[in-house]
Amino acid sequence: MGKASRQRQLNRQRERQRQRAAQGTPSRQPGQQEMAVALIAEAADAVCRRDQQAYSAGLQQLADERTPAWTQAVSWSLVQFLRGSVATAWRLGWQPAELARHVGRELSAEHVPVIADMIANEMQGYAAATVDPRWAAQVAALGATSRGSYPNEAQWGNDAEYLDTARDLAGAIGLRGVIAIVIETVHLLQHLIALEALLPLPGTARPGPSQPAAKASAEAPAQERAEPADERLLSRIRALLAKAESTEFAEEAEALSGRAQELMAKYSIDHALLAAETGRKEEPGGRRIPVDNPYEAPKATLLQVVAQANRCRVVWSKELGLVTVIGFPADLDAVELLFTSLLVQANSAMLRSGARQDAAGRSRTRAFRQSFLVSYAIRIGERLSEATDHAEQEAVAEQAAEGAGGDGGNGHGGGKDLVPFLAARHQAVDDTVDEMFGDRLTRSRAVRATDAEGWVSGRAAADLASLHNHAPVADGA
Repeated sequence: MGKASRQRQLNRQRERQRQRAAQGTPSRQPGQQEMAVALIAEAADAVCRRDQQAYSAGLQQLADERTPAWTQAVSWSLVQFLRGSVATAWRLGWQPAELARHVGRELSAEHVPVIADMIANEMQGYAAATVDPRWAAQVAALGATSRGSYPNEAQWGNDAEYLDTARDLAGAIGLRGVIAIVIETVHLLQHLIALEALLPLPGTARPGPSQPAAKASAEAPAQERAEPADERLLSRIRALLAKAESTEFAEEAEALSGRAQELMAKYSIDHALLAAETGRKEEPGGRRIPVDNPYEAPKATLLQVVAQANRCRVVWSKELGLVTVIGFPADLDAVELLFTSLLVQANSAMLRSGARQDAAGRSRTRAFRQSFLVSYAIRIGERLSEATDHAEQEAVAEQAAEGAGGDGGNGHGGGKDLVPFLAARHQAVDDTVDEMFGDRLTRSRAVRATDAEGWVSGRAAADLASLHNHAPVADGA
């Protein structure tokens, strides 16, 4: 089912649920849970219409502690709305970390524990073996923002007790404030747009594709050696970049960044060749990376040039503050690590430059910083492209030498074979972008640089970044 069809079907399901909840059962007096469901649906609808009077009236009725049974009915109903909205969001392509970030971005930090509660609570229904490790890692990271002791157990005894527990933990905002936070979260989740599905849903993940016994036996030694080595290499890269970001000495940062980038290039090419040699089928995938204000456009430009140099493509969802990077797994790892490090270094250099004023004493800091980041991104792109071309030429020469020495039995030993091999991977990424996004893509306008000093400073900062173990660019180069 296509993305648009999925969205229409879910919209119809939500509307039917809302109508059933609002209508109740006319042939008899509705019970307390039915009344609570109807009031919650009406309050969420009032938020949508921006009808503050109707919203306040609905909150008042829901927060009226007429009896303990009524408060329990409201609590149970709110949890059902939330849990159902979380499950729907996942079917729309949203991942746990993205969902929590979106709630904090669109509402407030006070709303994040509520969605973290429900995400962790929903995950208790899935066996660990059926949850993708990347998905599970996101849920575990949300544990710090959840009110409960997730993912091991819920802090409230049952759904009817959730409001009492949340009120005790929320402090001064009281029961009405907690109900308002939950309803506003429900309203936001009911109006999510569909995203591209990048990970398997909980309950559908499998440890790995099944293989014929003979093939699995032949490939097992190479794969068993590769996976731990990959993780060790990535851990070394992360450690180098973290040290580069924290040091106060420019020369040390340059050396550390250069070594990290050298390892990233080796990791990516070796990973691709190993997959080809073992016959392991590898397909491009996607990863969404958050890009926030201030200066979101220059940051997205930096991510684009890093991705392009690492044989990936990007699609920017500006309204959500998310950039989808499409590429092969090793290349996606390299893009995420390098972008994060370069952005940290760019921000540090930009802030060290301080504020700026024009001749009349008016602030031009924003124009300076935007121009700084635009120039930085463009220069980094130039240097990365040069370094990537150099790395690929070295790889081709190395493969050609191996082929000349008679080590070409795996079908990828000759350097002449590596060129079409890399070209085919480029094409596979392009095909994946077309499959994911089709003709819905539009080209955005390039961000402008309006401050000359910011442009020069940004380019100078980019020249100081050591890439692929090359020295910083000398003045006038």
